[in-house]
Amino acid sequence: MNDNWGKNRQKNMAVLRVTFALLGATAYIFHGEPSGSGVGAIAGTSPQNAVGDTQKLNHYTEKTYFPDVSPKNVTAIAGQSVVLRCQVKHPGERTVSWMRKRDLHILTSSIFTYTTDQRFAVIHPEASDDWDLEIEYVQQRDAGIYECQVNTEPKIHLAIMLNVQDAQAKIWGPEEVYVKKGSTISLTCTVNVQAAPPSSVLWYHAGVVIDFDGPRGGVSLVTEKSETGTTSKLLVTRAELSDSGNYSCVPKNAASASVVVHVLNGEHPAAMQHGGGCGITPKLLLALLTPFVGNMLR
Repeated sequence: MNDNWGKNRQKNMAVLRVTFALLGATAYIFHGEPSGSGVGAIAGTSPQNAVGDTQKLNHYTEKTYFPDVSPKNVTAIAGQSVVLRCQVKHPGERTVSWMRKRDLHILTSSIFTYTTDQRFAVIHPEASDDWDLEIEYVQQRDAGIYECQVNTEPKIHLAIMLNVQDAQAKIWGPEEVYVKKGSTISLTCTVNVQAAPPSSVLWYHAGVVIDFDGPRGGVSLVTEKSETGTTSKLLVTRAELSDSGNYSCVPKNAASASVVVHVLNGEHPAAMQHGGGCGITPKLLLALLTPFVGNMLR
């Protein structure tokens, strides 16, 4: 009887071991990820990971496009820097690059520059949609079409036209200025260079540099530099007949501009500069007098 009891006990112990083994396997399957439960736990993925995977999926499936916010026509001044804007929405793992259209040269790819011309660089703040192309010290040969491209299927691109103008000085007012003897000659010159304003602006009278400390006296210059460019104002007080002639504004890094000043020994109010304002040219004076002459001849 004791033998039968011992055999039954051994069988029961074997059954219990098999049962515990099955229970352990079941627990491993349903609780393989300690921090998860339910369906997510069965797959061995936490709810947080599932959300992240969903976000990644949406990130890849959202359409890549250029928002209509970048100017398509940009004008730069020679010698300055210019930035061509490009925004790309939902690029995912795709690559954004810049290409120069005239020679199909790839200038940048992602954040890397693929040209030996170090004036070119891409500006891409981390986690932003901006992929801007910066060109330093712009030259006339840089003018043309540039394309911001994304290697989608099919490829998408944004074309931007770059125009380059020479730096130019301009003297405000007519090309010929008339002033009364003894009054003040006032000439204002502006230079359209912003990023790299001219280090100096010289004034010439009859081809000779004006000496502000010379024996004549009464000559002064005021120069201001701002975001819109450089302004240089020449003042010649107590104008004399010898002050007549050609006056030129000559910036160091821009084309010059000239006007002709006439100092008159007498009263000619209609053709004179008043209080530093603009005078009336002979052509404009003739245009004003023509109707009156016509009426008198009728």
